[in-house]
This record gives sequence, C-alpha cells and structure tokens, in this order.
Amino acid sequence: AFVKSPDGISVELLQKGDALSPQEPWASMENSGSW
Repeated sequence: AFVKSPDGISVELLQKGDALSPQEPWASMENSGSW
C-alpha cells in the first residue's frame, strides 16, 4: 500500500503476516495533511 505523507513523500508500506494493532505515536495522532 502506498501512503502520502503531509510533506509530499510517498511511502510504500509492506506488511507480512497478520495485521498489527496501531502503534504509538500513530494510534493517538490526529489525521493531518491533504490527500
């Protein structure tokens, strides 16, 4: 999956195995940036 950070950098997330539960600090961060 590709995500785009607020500063315009595209990041590819590669996940192996089971989905992980949200990790800090992202679990408590507010959404920011534009899509």
